[in-house]
Amino acid sequence: MREDTDNYRELFLNDTPMVDLRAPVEFNQGAFPTAVSLPLMTDDERAQVGTCYKQQGQQAAIKLGHQLVSGEIKEQRMERWLNFCRDNPEGYIYCFRGGLRSRTTQQWLKESGIDYPLVLGGYKALRNALLDVIDELSGTMPFHIVGGKTGSAKTLMVNTLANAIDLEGAAHHRGSSFGGYVNAQNTQINFENITAIAMLKKQHAGYQQLVLEDEGRHIGSVDLPAPLYQKMLAAPVAVVEDPLEVRLQRLLQDYVIDMVADYTRVHGEEQGQILCEEYLLSGLDKIRRRLGNERWQILREEMQKAIKGHQAGAGFDAHLNWLTPLLEWYYDPMYEYQLSLKAERIKFRGDWQECHDYLKEKSAG
Repeated sequence: MREDTDNYRELFLNDTPMVDLRAPVEFNQGAFPTAVSLPLMTDDERAQVGTCYKQQGQQAAIKLGHQLVSGEIKEQRMERWLNFCRDNPEGYIYCFRGGLRSRTTQQWLKESGIDYPLVLGGYKALRNALLDVIDELSGTMPFHIVGGKTGSAKTLMVNTLANAIDLEGAAHHRGSSFGGYVNAQNTQINFENITAIAMLKKQHAGYQQLVLEDEGRHIGSVDLPAPLYQKMLAAPVAVVEDPLEVRLQRLLQDYVIDMVADYTRVHGEEQGQILCEEYLLSGLDKIRRRLGNERWQILREEMQKAIKGHQAGAGFDAHLNWLTPLLEWYYDPMYEYQLSLKAERIKFRGDWQECHDYLKEKSAG
């Protein structure tokens, strides 16, 4: 039998499959990329056991738990666990602290003929290990930041550099008022977990420094971990300087064409068009106060005309009538101001390819 483990980093480096035995509500708040939710108890069962524990103590709660998870219910859950164990002989199980839920499941599996190890300390220990990674590597690994105005394909750059971390990918959000996707954004916990695992893997692969996209304190609804953000604020910056026309075409593709395709793929033609229209209009409405009412109204009218046009089959070029002033009135001036605050940290300026080559060379040095 493989031993229970507390080698948390090794689990993440190996993309080890794991069974998360916590209740669904716990899993949905945050888990790990290779974990599968196969709970010992449902949310309702867990709540009943928790109430019993508070009112009658541990032994009564344990007894109730065994009553709730028995008979056919237990057999069904056992079958799912056994199938996972057979399909993933290298995996592990865990509950919140590596206590009663995982020990009970481990014993039941053993009684069914499978010795299967658990993670000592459970979810809490795994989670703390990842938070330690962020703290540690933010303190020891040099960073380089890739900056540039909206539409400069900074995210594409970090995804083509071997030592880069895609923070927006980890957040599942592009970081602007139009940054959402069809599917929900990652939770704060999942964002931190994904980021930490990526950092750990870069270090393990031998990279001595990391490249990150220039971000504010927030990416959509998630916050950058404080140690990471503070390190980014002091890191040298390479600025992508691509022409307005190039950036506009990228934004047209990212914000409009791709989103129309995604919404209709997920929700069907009619409902997808409606939801995509809501996404575009709400993105503009989020920055109404910063734009001012007059400019917001102009852009909203142009956006609505463009939406009607592409819905009628006229193509997407009319969206440039609001994207162009949006950059010129709002995003470009805002980023120029932000960049002025980083003037002493700017070490390189160039077009996309020149910045890519510069950062690749710096990373190799």
